[in-house]
Amino acid sequence: MNEMEDSAHMIRAATESLPQPQKRDPAGGAMAMLESLNEEEGRIEFDDLGLSTELQGGLETLRLESSLTDVTLHVQGEDFPCHRVVLAAASHYFRAMFCNDLREKYEDRILIQGVDAETMRVLLAYTYTSKVQITKHNVQKTLEAASLFQFLRMVDACSNFLAEALLPENCVGVLRLADAHALVALKTRVQNYIVQKFSHVVAHEEFLELPGDILASLLQRDDLDVSEEEMVFETLLRWTQAREGERLRLLPCLLQHVRLPLMDPWYFVEKVEANALVRRCPEAFPLLQEARMYHLSGNEVISERTKPRLQEFQSEVFMIIGGCTKEERFVSEVTCLDPLRRSRLEVAKLPITEMETESDNKKWVEFACVTFRNEVYISGGKETQHEAWKYNASLNKWIQIEYLITGRWRHKMAVLGGKVYVLGGFDGTQRHSSVEAYDAFHNCWSEAPPLVLSVSSFAAASHNEKLYVIGGGPNGKLATDKMQCYDPSTKEWTLKSPMPIEAKCTNAVTFKDHIYVVGGAMKALYSYSPREDSWSLVTQFGHERASCGIAACSDKLFITGGRDEKNEVIATVLCWDPQAQKLTEECVLPRGVSHHGSVTLRKSYTHIRRIRAGTDSA
Repeated sequence: MNEMEDSAHMIRAATESLPQPQKRDPAGGAMAMLESLNEEEGRIEFDDLGLSTELQGGLETLRLESSLTDVTLHVQGEDFPCHRVVLAAASHYFRAMFCNDLREKYEDRILIQGVDAETMRVLLAYTYTSKVQITKHNVQKTLEAASLFQFLRMVDACSNFLAEALLPENCVGVLRLADAHALVALKTRVQNYIVQKFSHVVAHEEFLELPGDILASLLQRDDLDVSEEEMVFETLLRWTQAREGERLRLLPCLLQHVRLPLMDPWYFVEKVEANALVRRCPEAFPLLQEARMYHLSGNEVISERTKPRLQEFQSEVFMIIGGCTKEERFVSEVTCLDPLRRSRLEVAKLPITEMETESDNKKWVEFACVTFRNEVYISGGKETQHEAWKYNASLNKWIQIEYLITGRWRHKMAVLGGKVYVLGGFDGTQRHSSVEAYDAFHNCWSEAPPLVLSVSSFAAASHNEKLYVIGGGPNGKLATDKMQCYDPSTKEWTLKSPMPIEAKCTNAVTFKDHIYVVGGAMKALYSYSPREDSWSLVTQFGHERASCGIAACSDKLFITGGRDEKNEVIATVLCWDPQAQKLTEECVLPRGVSHHGSVTLRKSYTHIRRIRAGTDSA
């Protein structure tokens, strides 16, 4: 009997020794029962969840025994027998190596570089068992190797481990690791951590190793954890001095993310302008000039550097001042909105509006307002023609200043060269061409060169040391498209490129390199470029917004209230985002309002009420 016959005989003998099933009657037995089932009842699906575990365990056993292995990975002088099919199934890197027509596809022994033997042992254990022990000692090497060989779930596991173990002293190293391996999610988490712990992170020397592009992205964040801008500047200096030879050229670029205008003026002069490194960077001089101008004239300068950060205990807010409602009732309240925190701040009512006798109250309507050195100035009005007041944000109080020389309403105010200008308007009988300028130091008004064209209900703004009077009504029925420009160096008014359409009951605001104009019957927002002396359409509205307000705040434009074609007052606040080129509804005011003032200033926040977009904030 040969060997094959011996095996068959043994199997047959073993089978015969097993208990034999008893025979049953086919008519009443199991077969009859099964045959009685329909097609659906006669089928089951067996899902053996344990097989994958057994299969994985079996493969690991075969690897450890070097059984059926068909490739050897050689790492740092150590050999690791493996199965090509397992490596290719687990890793995109090995799949590309073994499934494409590469040299390694045919080699039995492959030299692996870029990883040490211990880390390769960890990776192979994970590949065959799906388990790995990540520690603070091996996480960096494991992450780098997993990223190299494209074990994506292990990369995620290492990233999560690092994100949960962030500390001020190690976060910069983790950020650089995430940046090197293009781990976007981890990089974002670490950047947010540094922003939230900025004052603690910069105390460690590792911060000085931060790449310049990442530092720039951190410094421009509104939510950076600093209570004063001086700390941001000093941190930037330390970083630059750490490698002055290569980093000095980056200083002007990074300095544009430091909000120099918000610094204490004394600190700016003594510590910033006088700094030796800054003085060696002529490219930074425009930033210094911007800060000087802001310290001199307040909101005559508006940029991303004039917006306070969230943690600086103050906000850039826009105020909606006075005006009248649907029932022609005059509003004494000042609504102060903080778009960055989506909150409302408490502000004192307009002056002389809370008198014991109702008849003594002032009715503020068709007045003018402007922000100067972070104080709000208001002047004139239908019932307050000669009056002028200023609002001090720190005191939350209105203070009366010297009366206007010429009483007026439907006029405008603007700031130029450290003075407040009152322009044009109406006195109940005639339109004015007169202009007067206010000297805050001496609390007095003086006559200035008059307008070329007498107008009221126009828009006005200042830009690059010039005043602009835009459109308006030369009489009660007509509107003009004329653009009048005042140059203080020549003390003359000239005409510039006219508006696209004739318009009155408009308002304007300067934002960066343009003057934006809205209101009247235009149903649109237009911009004017003083540099090119040209106009362009920005965006269109669904209806008119005559006598609305406009303010630049938090790098966006806010259009408030107004009246539509049916003379109905509007309660919505629109937001135009120049960067996204998008118009949205920011919120709804407690009441519709028109003929009001709208200005921007910085204000400390102590009494805040939350508001939600599209809802009544009362």
